[in-house]
Amino acid sequence: MAQDIKELAREWLELDKDETTADDIYKLLVNDDVNELEKRLRTRIAFGTAGLRGPMQAGFACMNSLTVIQASQGLAAYLLKTEANVKTRGVVIGRDARHNSEKFAKLTAAAFVAKGIKVWWYEDAAHTPLVPFGLRELNAAAGVMITASHNPAKDNGYKVYWSNGCQIVPPHDTGIAESILKNLTPITWDTSVIDDSLLVEGSLGLVKDQYHRAILSAAQPRHHKVKMNPDLNFVYTPMHGVGLPAMTQCAETLGVLSQMTVVEEQAEPDPDFPTVKFPNPEEKGALDLAIKTADEASIPLILASDPDADRLAAAEKVGDKWHLFTGNQLGVLLGSFLYERYPSSKPRADLAMLASTVSSRMLAALAQKEGFYFQETLTGFKWLGNIARQLDSVGYDVVFAFEEALGYMIPQTVHDKDSISAAAIFLTAASHWSTQGLTPFAKLQQLYEYLGYFEDANTYLTSPSPAVTTTVFTAIRALGSPHPTTIGPRQIVRWRDLTLGYDSKSEDHKPDLPVDATSQMITCELDDGAVFTVRGSGTEPKIKLYIECQAKSSEEAKKGANEILENLLSEWFKPEENGLKLA
Repeated sequence: MAQDIKELAREWLELDKDETTADDIYKLLVNDDVNELEKRLRTRIAFGTAGLRGPMQAGFACMNSLTVIQASQGLAAYLLKTEANVKTRGVVIGRDARHNSEKFAKLTAAAFVAKGIKVWWYEDAAHTPLVPFGLRELNAAAGVMITASHNPAKDNGYKVYWSNGCQIVPPHDTGIAESILKNLTPITWDTSVIDDSLLVEGSLGLVKDQYHRAILSAAQPRHHKVKMNPDLNFVYTPMHGVGLPAMTQCAETLGVLSQMTVVEEQAEPDPDFPTVKFPNPEEKGALDLAIKTADEASIPLILASDPDADRLAAAEKVGDKWHLFTGNQLGVLLGSFLYERYPSSKPRADLAMLASTVSSRMLAALAQKEGFYFQETLTGFKWLGNIARQLDSVGYDVVFAFEEALGYMIPQTVHDKDSISAAAIFLTAASHWSTQGLTPFAKLQQLYEYLGYFEDANTYLTSPSPAVTTTVFTAIRALGSPHPTTIGPRQIVRWRDLTLGYDSKSEDHKPDLPVDATSQMITCELDDGAVFTVRGSGTEPKIKLYIECQAKSSEEAKKGANEILENLLSEWFKPEENGLKLA
């Protein structure tokens, strides 16, 4: 029998000592608002591989003081069970500048201190990559970052890093989730431990300079010093987030601070993100103010971070139009530069780069042509980071990994996406290309001529519910036996289904990537070299479509990608019939 919703509300009121959220649930209970209580209390906010993320509201289903304490207690108990010397090694705790981030970070710290675990405390808001960097630097057992990255202002999140400096992967995610359920009663609400406890050590200063030293040695290694171009002027926006101090120090380290113009209206942290509809540099219009700033100062280059500064966007003025580099284009630009400057004294076969399966195959094409090692991974930096570490342990020299959603990892700095170290590599590369008379956009055209034109038609559909998403994917699979063999006029030459665990290309029909029955994901390779992946998002109510076509010209490749998108919508997803909305 399901627990009565009013019982659940009373349980909440017994546990929650945060007046605001306790009051919220009390009012809903008094007003007998059963629907809202069901929404807030019935399903617990899920602890997954990205930790927690959701709207800040009262209730077990949301981000609030109580669910943060419960997550922290569960994580602490799990760490004590699975890692050595946790109490002395401690955990690193960082936060962004969103509403409640500081409060949530303090409650997290209090929960660890209550278990006798040392806390490496970041005194100010900081960008996400400083947590995985700091935990490696300080040899901590884990790290927690309070952030919702580029989500809307009403959201917050709780991101967990393991002792190897990477985001958690299975089985740790389910282990922590189970441990949370065993530690639901708060031991403490006392956040004064931040100032009073000897177990808490302010440590932002301990890691910040080391971080920038690591960036400098990644951008300007001894074997390949690049003279920075004094005419390379650029506009930077932190998009109301926490990126400016780190980007300023990075520009200073590289010697280009005087060439950086900041978008004033977006320079300071503002948790309401007043000048953008969504604080995500991928969204249409997010770079409008940066473009205005650049045009007024006649600056041809823009760099932008998302609010927690782990993603990087770039744009260049080409003629009288702005070209916004896609994540795939920026990925291949950075990868090609890191390949070109790799020491000739080292064997090419030892060099390794990675990209996730939803990202462009262009870097893989470069690897095939030049003889370095390339590996595809599942979506997300938890996989890119952990697999990079595995490759390192067997003797590869991993220098780069990327994902199309504006994520770039420079493992010399950190095993996660990082806009600041990626910006340092990009500015160094742009200076290097300028000595050859090339801008980043011109370099990209050169790469297209060398490797072929790769164009995408990436988009997403908003789905009314996870159940609808599952139904749609089930219907798609039933279009053929054992799977569909065509999409429009094109033949499907490889069908890889990571939900059911089937790959038509491998000898035993087992996929080369991990299978997850709880998430929908299908990749198809087509007879003309095109490839597409369709998947249900793990963090949003979306079905994501990633389509890439390669051809002898940009127009031809774009046309092919758009045709495949049309075919997918009309033959597979049928938005009107299934109640799906196209972005």
